[in-house]
Order: sequence, then C-alpha cells, then structure tokens
Amino acid sequence: MRFEEILDDVGGFSRFQFMILLILCLPRAILPLHFLLHNFVSATPSHRCALTSPDYGDGLSSSAEPRSLALRIPRQEDGSFSSCRLYDPPLSLDFDQSNMTAPCLHGWIYDQSQFSSTTATEWDLVCDDKQLNQALATYFFLGVTFGAILFGQLSDKFGRKSMLLVALLFSSMLGVTSAFSTSYVMFAVSRALCGVALSGLSIIGVVLGIEWTDVKHRTFTGTVMSLSWSAGNMLLALMAYFIRDWRHLTLAVTAPCTAAIIAWWWLPESARWLLANGRIEEAKKYLVQCAKMNGKNEYTSKLDSETLGKVTVSEVAKKTHSYLDLVKTPQLRKITLCSGLFWFAVAFLYYGISFRISGFGVSIYLTQFIYGAIEAPAKIFTFFVLNWIGRRNGQAWFLITTGALIGINTVIPFEYTMLRMCIAVVSKGFSEAAFTTAFLYTAELFPTVLRSDAMCR
Repeated sequence: MRFEEILDDVGGFSRFQFMILLILCLPRAILPLHFLLHNFVSATPSHRCALTSPDYGDGLSSSAEPRSLALRIPRQEDGSFSSCRLYDPPLSLDFDQSNMTAPCLHGWIYDQSQFSSTTATEWDLVCDDKQLNQALATYFFLGVTFGAILFGQLSDKFGRKSMLLVALLFSSMLGVTSAFSTSYVMFAVSRALCGVALSGLSIIGVVLGIEWTDVKHRTFTGTVMSLSWSAGNMLLALMAYFIRDWRHLTLAVTAPCTAAIIAWWWLPESARWLLANGRIEEAKKYLVQCAKMNGKNEYTSKLDSETLGKVTVSEVAKKTHSYLDLVKTPQLRKITLCSGLFWFAVAFLYYGISFRISGFGVSIYLTQFIYGAIEAPAKIFTFFVLNWIGRRNGQAWFLITTGALIGINTVIPFEYTMLRMCIAVVSKGFSEAAFTTAFLYTAELFPTVLRSDAMCR
C-alpha cells in the first residue's frame, strides 16, 4: 500500500490539513520581513559632507543657506550638492573654480526626513564605503544558501518538526543579536547566520505542508502558503513606514518568531517522513490524530503497525541518503540540473525586482506595499493556470514573461515613471508566480527522502 492511499483514507485535505496550513503560514509570513529587510535598514538617505564650523547647522534642512554651502560643497550635474566631496580650501567669494576638492574630512550630515537611522548612517557606509553597505544583503543571502544545504540535510535526517523549531529559535536569537549589534562586522555576521536559520523555515515549511496533503490539493496548499509570504511583504512596508530606526525595525520583524514558536507545539511531524525512516508507531499516532480530526474514525482501526510497516518497506530502501543521490541516476541528474537552472532564474528575477523600490516616482513604502499586494492575485492566477497548463509549461512561461517585461522597462525613459512603475509591478507579479511554481514543482519532482535536499539547491 502506498502512503497516498493511507492519506486519502484518513483525509488528505480536511480540517487537520487546514490546521497545519494555518500554523505553517506564520513562519512563512516571517520570511519576507527578513529577506527584504535590507531595503529599509540599509537604505542610504541623502547626505553631504559635515562642515567644521557649527554655523552650518546639523542637518540638510538646517539654517545653512545654499549660497553659503556652495562655498564649501561642489554641486553635481543635476544641481544638488555633492555627497562625497567638499572644496579644500573653501571657494572664495568670486567663486574661483580652480579650488581643489577633497573627500569628506569630518563625516557626513544625513537627511533624517525619511529614516531616523540606518546601517549606512550608523557606521558611515557611504561614498568610498558604500560597497560595505550593499554587501550586507550579499552576506545574508550567502547565509540563506548555506542554510538551505544545512537544513535540507538535517530535516531529512532528524525530521521536519524538530528542525523547524531549531530554525525558529536561531532566527529569534540572531534577529535580536542583529538589532543590538555594536559594529559593522557583528551585524554582518549575525545577519548571515540569521539567513542560515531563516532558510530552514523556508524549506521545511513548504515540505511539511506538502507531505501532509494529497496530490490533487498540493497546488492549492502551495498557493495558500505562499499567500502568507505576500501578507508578510505588505506588513514589512507598514512596519517600515511607522518604524524608521533600523534597530527597532529589526526587533519588530523578529518579534513574530515568538508566536511561531508557540504555534509549533500543535504542529505534527510528517507521517510520510516517519514511515520512510521506520518510525512506525509515531507515524501511527499522527495518522490516527488526522483521521479523528477529519471525521474518519472508521479508518483508525486499519492503521495497524503491520500495514504501516509495508508502506515503509515499499517507499524507501534502508539506507542513508545524501546530496550525491540527487545525481545518482540519469533521470535524477536531469531533474536536478534543470530545476537548479530554473531556481537560479527565479531567484535572480524575483529579488532583482524586489530590491529595486526607488526611482518610480512614489514612496519606497508604497512601492514595497504594491509589490506585496500584486503577489496575491498573481498567486491566485498561478493556482488556476497550473491546473490548466501544468507545472513545466507554467514555470517556463512565467519566467519568459518576467524577463520580457524587465527588458521592456530597461528601454523606457526614466521620465515615464508611472509607465515604468506599472510594468515593474506586473513583472513582480509574474516573478512571484514563477517562485510559487518553483517551490511546488520541485517538491513534487523528488522522492520523500530527497525532497529537502532537492529544495535547498
């Protein structure tokens, strides 16, 4: 007997599965709060060189007159003051342009109209050091990459539920550590490690949700879970709008981990994984629990150890699996290579759009919110399209459409801000459709014992 038959008997998609989805949606909603946090905590506000004389005030909107500043700070081509240079020595009253410029000698003055503080203003990561600020996102996603490899292996070895708790605990601790960082290095390291833990939430949540759902409802399950990502995306925009200090914002996006840890206690382990690893009695406990909650009490008597033992033998050989198994057979090599390529394209497109929230003529908070809002109809669209044209065709056309829209936007002049904004929003929707399809498609392509390993690539 196959596991799918047992799951159908105890209820493959009913109240028990809805409870699991509800619990898993919480950690799923936490992910965009951290994955896209860089847009706000590491934003670089307008700035200029600080001047030695106190007469020039403390900010860009201070009492310093433009004519006075013009004697000390050169102007750029667009007429604004330079962010990184000043005249040394200052210009004379006849505006002798032969004076030389020099880097900012006394730090910078930052515009605080939009952000009270960011990592850029905290450690002066501007001008020659701006690459250090931009690198923070790179460090985080390097952590995400390593975490995918780590938690993919650990969840296949030690179970979905236990590793989900580990990921939640470390996400909470490292999120708090990031908020209280006293140096750039401390923040970079804690954010990278936080990315490791958050990657575990991403992979394990999707796998656990799908393994408790029957085949015909997996598309719906994947869509519902991904909707919580969109909710978190919009929530980030609201939180960033009301919390303008980077430390406070980092703490705020970490706080929901506490609720997720509490909800974890009601989450069942994957019965499919338990059977695949020979833990028959534990699998029986959760399957009976599922049958009772779904009103299938008459099937509990059929869940004897002998029957479940046969399922275990038929589904998996008694061996330890590793990443090498992903390329062991010609078919698995083909699947691994192709899914790895479309995952690269999906992530490249999605995050490339997501980290571009300025330059559209509207507030960055509104852009972030719209980017999150467009994902909801995109996911619903994905649900119906995948049932119509299938996973493979859907994945291909979502990627092609996203790439085409980005190409169109690159040739539109910058003065057409509204048109560029509309195309960017539509491309964001298609990129999310590609992302949703990728998670669902990959989870269905690989067997249970390799599923988490495959999802981490």
